[in-house]
Amino acid sequence: MEVRYLANIKSAKKRIGVNRKKAALNKSRKTEVKTYIKKFETALEENNIDEAKKLIKVIDRKLKKAAHRNIYHDNAASRKISKLTKKLNKAM
Repeated sequence: MEVRYLANIKSAKKRIGVNRKKAALNKSRKTEVKTYIKKFETALEENNIDEAKKLIKVIDRKLKKAAHRNIYHDNAASRKISKLTKKLNKAM
């Protein structure tokens, strides 16, 4: 598959490639966090509190790392963690 560029300048073409790679990486990281959140919610639905506790720690770490890398805004990551922690506390 040939990559087509709108840009004519060599450095601009390079930036397009770099941006595509970074966008793909960011998307995969965001998807990973969403998958963990789904696993957490299914664990809560099945009343598997121990599994949910383990998952909340993983989610917390992944979200903070993603926020540090500007994949999520800091406040958005904190809000998600807070929301999930409230769900866990309610289930306990």
